[in-house]
Amino acid sequence: MKILLIFGCAALDLAVCAFGQSQSSSNLPDLAPAAVRADAAVDQQSHLQNSIDPIINSNVNPSSASRDSDDEQQGSALTIKKNVNEVNVVFTVTDGHGHFVKDLAENNFRVLDDNKPQQILSFRSETDLPLRVGLLIDVSDSIRERFKFEQEAAVEFLSQTIRQKTDKAFVVGFNAVAELTQDYTDDAGELARGVRALRPGGSTALFDTIYYTCRKKLMDPLANLEDNRRAIILLSDGDDNQSRFTLGEAIEMAQRAKVIIYAISTNTTGQKTRGDKILEEFAGTTGGRLFRPNKLQEVTRAFADIQSELRSQYAISYHPSDFVPDGRYRRIDIDAKAREKLKVRARKGYYAPQAIAATSQNEPPPSTEK
Repeated sequence: MKILLIFGCAALDLAVCAFGQSQSSSNLPDLAPAAVRADAAVDQQSHLQNSIDPIINSNVNPSSASRDSDDEQQGSALTIKKNVNEVNVVFTVTDGHGHFVKDLAENNFRVLDDNKPQQILSFRSETDLPLRVGLLIDVSDSIRERFKFEQEAAVEFLSQTIRQKTDKAFVVGFNAVAELTQDYTDDAGELARGVRALRPGGSTALFDTIYYTCRKKLMDPLANLEDNRRAIILLSDGDDNQSRFTLGEAIEMAQRAKVIIYAISTNTTGQKTRGDKILEEFAGTTGGRLFRPNKLQEVTRAFADIQSELRSQYAISYHPSDFVPDGRYRRIDIDAKAREKLKVRARKGYYAPQAIAATSQNEPPPSTEK
C-alpha cells in the first residue's frame, strides 16, 4: 500500500488508469474564481513547478490536463497487466463500538455492483500486503503552534508502521510550493530526517500538492504499484489560499490514483471549520477517515488508529457480471452479513473505462461509511 502522509493547513488497489477529463466529485465551492486562477497561471505554474519537479517531474499545465489524457492513456496502456473488468476493493469493517473486526471470511460478505450480486473472485486480509505511504506535511504559517509535536508524532508513526523490505514511504512538505524531503524508502532513520528537515512558514497550496503527488508519485506506470495499497496521511487544517487546481480536481486525481486519504486536522479552535469540511471531503471520497484531535496527545492517538486500520483491512476482487466499457459510473455495495451492526467503509463505486482505454483499469468514485 502506498501511504502519503500530508500535513496541511488551509481503498483499494487497482491497476493504473489513464487520466481523463475532470469531473468534480465535490459540491464545495471553488476557493478561487476561474478568472483569477487563469490570470495567475503563468507565474504560479513556473513557481510551483520549479519546486515540485523533484516530486513529480511533470510539465503538465492544469488548464491542459484533460488534453493530455490521450497521450497518458496510450502510455499507460502498455503497462497494464490486470484484466480491465476486474474490480479490486480494499475495505475495513467495524462493530457498533468502532472496533475493527478482523476475523471475517469470504462467505460473510455480499457484493453488489450496480445493485446486482457478484461472485467474489478473491478474498484476503490485507495485513501482509505491502504499504506505500506518502507523508504530506503542511508547513505553512497556520500550523506553527503544534508543528514540532506533530513532526515527532509523524516520525513515531512511520517508525512503527513501515516494515523493512516490505513497505516504503516518502515525505513531502508544502506551503505555497511542495518539496520532497525524502523519497520512497523503508529506512526509518531517513524518513525521520525527512520529517525533521521541514520548517514552517508561508501560504498553502494544498489542492495542488495532492493533485501533483497523486498523479506523479502514485499513478506512475513504471513504479510497480499494482500490488501495493496506497494511502495518504494528511496533517492539515484544510485551508488553501494558493492552489490553481480546485478541490474537486484534487479529489478526482486521488480517486484515479486509487489512494486512501487519512486526514488529521490541525484546527485548534474547537469548532468544525470549512477546512475541516474540506479534509472530510478528501477522506470520505477515498474511503479514508478524518481525525479531529483536540489535544496534542490525541494526535498521537490518531496516528495509532491509522496504523491499526492499515493492518485491519480486507480486499476483494470480482468481475462485474454485466460489464460494459462505457465510462459509466457503477456503484459498489459491500455488506457484512455475518453479524448485526457491522459497518463497512470503502469507496462506493468506480467509473468503467471507456472502450478506447480498454487496457486501463476501473476508476474509484466517492466513498463514505455505510
